Amino acid sequence: MERGSVKTINPWVYAIIKAAARIYLAPFFELRVKGQENVPPKSSFILLPKHQRWEDIPLLGLASPVPLYYVAKSELFMNRLSNWFMSSLGGIPLDRRRPLASRNSIKAIVRLLQGRTGVVVFPEGTYYKNAMGSGHVGLIRLIRSRMDLPFIPAGIRYSGRGVRKLVEIKFGEALFWQSSTEPEAFLASAVQEIKLLSGLG
Repeated sequence: MERGSVKTINPWVYAIIKAAARIYLAPFFELRVKGQENVPPKSSFILLPKHQRWEDIPLLGLASPVPLYYVAKSELFMNRLSNWFMSSLGGIPLDRRRPLASRNSIKAIVRLLQGRTGVVVFPEGTYYKNAMGSGHVGLIRLIRSRMDLPFIPAGIRYSGRGVRKLVEIKFGEALFWQSSTEPEAFLASAVQEIKLLSGLG
């Protein structure tokens, strides 16, 4: 497979990696999940979570009742091992600095969403620990221009001082982007909801 290409999740590989992630992360994180009923079980959606640290990706996978695809920075796909691992988890490489190089990834996102799939887009674009970034509207605006689907906000909160931290993941109620709503206004409302779900209000 070409480096950084997008492939459909293999359910057997996904199940094995998810089980391994649960075992690996258990000594370091106690996971508590709320709002799983807000995640569509049989239809496409965009998940908009808080981004605190790299462990957000496997922890979201453990918390979600359905498999997820993730839009991630292309640097995470640079070698064969990380490319295989990220792709097996549903990783979709995106180079924000070179939009033209990511055309195939954007097409793949649209193609996946035309099925019954959940795609994760971190609206902040990078880590903001214990604070909320203003967000980037570009990718979600691009997706919205091609299809109308629910956006699910999600909060992630880490707490505790010891080796094993408590992680609270809360899936909020669906947000629907009305055609009359300006992109910046929709992003602001989504970011506010993510902030509240993350306990940063």
